[in-house]
Parts: sequence; structure tokens; C-alpha cells
Amino acid sequence: MSYPTDRTLTVATRRSPLALAQADLVVDHLRARLPDAEFELSKMVTTGDKQREWSLEKQGGKGLFTGELERALIDGEADLAVHSGKDLPTVLGEGLVLAGFLPREVAHDVLVLPEGREFPSEIATGSPRRRQQLERRYPDASFVEIRGNVETRLRKVADGEVGSTVLAAAGLLRLGIKSFPGVRFEPIAIEDCVPAAGQAAIAVQCRESEVKRFSPCLHGGTGIAVTLERTFLRAMEGGCQTAFAVHYALGRIHLFHEQCGVVTFTVPGDDAGQVPEEIAMAILRETGLMQ
Repeated sequence: MSYPTDRTLTVATRRSPLALAQADLVVDHLRARLPDAEFELSKMVTTGDKQREWSLEKQGGKGLFTGELERALIDGEADLAVHSGKDLPTVLGEGLVLAGFLPREVAHDVLVLPEGREFPSEIATGSPRRRQQLERRYPDASFVEIRGNVETRLRKVADGEVGSTVLAAAGLLRLGIKSFPGVRFEPIAIEDCVPAAGQAAIAVQCRESEVKRFSPCLHGGTGIAVTLERTFLRAMEGGCQTAFAVHYALGRIHLFHEQCGVVTFTVPGDDAGQVPEEIAMAILRETGLMQ
């Protein structure tokens, strides 16, 4: 099948520094594989960006950071949309599919503490899955909500507005942040705080009619892993603000739910790519999360 190469491909993205960094990575990745194509970014503001005072836990986070980008695809105003994998709703817009993902970055979280402090007395996070897991690790800490981009959250810790916060290591790496004045970074093992489904994966979305053009350009291994993780989410009817976490890597599934805590299962790589629904249902039944 041949495709036109005489038009620019428009890539929809949020305007945050991290979103733009991720969109640039997608463009660089695709340009190397589609040398005849030209690209331009369409920088958009989503509902989640506008409603800075909303509690994502109370309002629900499904689609808040993806809806406007999906609408641009449906209306033909964009050819591709770039999302953080963990922001994706379990059900995509009509006629839209995930073309694939860039190679996944490291997926663990990072605790951001003031310099000189060993343990957090307060942890600022709007994520139920982070809060419920870190309550077990730091039982004496209190929890408050926080909104804002990565640099804003770092500054709030450095200035003493909040006691500490939690960020994805992948976001820090993509922004080139290895240190920040007044704070220190403490990596959290995946077994201590299981990442959200799709965390650290950059998703590329397109119209179903064009998936064959873009899918071969993207990373198969990341696609297998995130597809399996999203299968668990759909089975649990979960979204990015659900206190449920699942991560697949190196033949192992790490899963967190308040009913069972953190559990780990071995999953052969071939099975992960071929029977994700069977794997998800078998594990959810074994943990007692589904009958």
C-alpha cells in the first residue's frame, strides 16, 4: 500500500513542557522511518490542563488529558496524537486506534524530598494508586493533593510548600532533569510502588484507516507490554485515577490493589503478546479481584 508524501503530517500534543518533549521524541522517531514526510506540531490545551483547581481523584481523570487531541484526529485537524500512556482512557474515540508506542523509558517512580530529609512527613500526590501504596511504605506520613507540571511540583518541595512529592522517573529523564536546587531524588522500586498501566510509554494514536502506515514504525515490545496492562484496566473498568496498578516487564506482571496488596506473577513473553485477555482474567481470578 502506498501513501501520499506531499503533505505535512500534523501531530497533536498538549502544551506542557513534558508533553512537548514527548512529541519531539515521536517526531524524531518517525522522521527517521518516514524520511519523505514533514511534520508539524499542533499544541493544544485539554480539559485537564484548563481545570487546574480540580481534584483529579474526585472529578475522575478519564479522558481529561486526551479528549481534545482525539477530537482533532476525528475532525481531520491532526494526523497523529501523542499521549502519555498512563493518561489513555480504556475506551478510545470512535474510529481511532493506537498505532503503537516508542520504546519504553524506565517506569519506576521517584520520591522528591527536601535536601537533608531522609523520610517524608507529608507526601503530595493526586494519584490514589500512589497514595495507597506509599501509605504502606510510609505509615507515619500524611497525604495532600497537588497539581501542576513537573517543575512546579519540584519548586513546591524546594520552597517548603509541600513536604515531598512523587514523580515518574521517565518524565524527569525526558526533561533532562537530573537534579534540582533544594531537593533530592530517591528512586522507588517497582515492587514498592507499582506504576500505573502504560506509565513511561509514549503512545501514538491515529485514525484506524491509517494504522498500517504508522504501526510498523513503532516499538513492538512496548506495544505488547502496554496492551497487556490495558487489558487488566479494561477488565477492572479502571482508568488513570483508579487505585489499581499493573506493570509488565521482563516476563513478570506486578499488580497492586488494596484487596491483595502487591503481587507478582511470571508470564512467558510469547503468551503476553498472544493471549492478554486470558492472562488478565486468570491473574485477576487468582488474586480474588474477579470471580
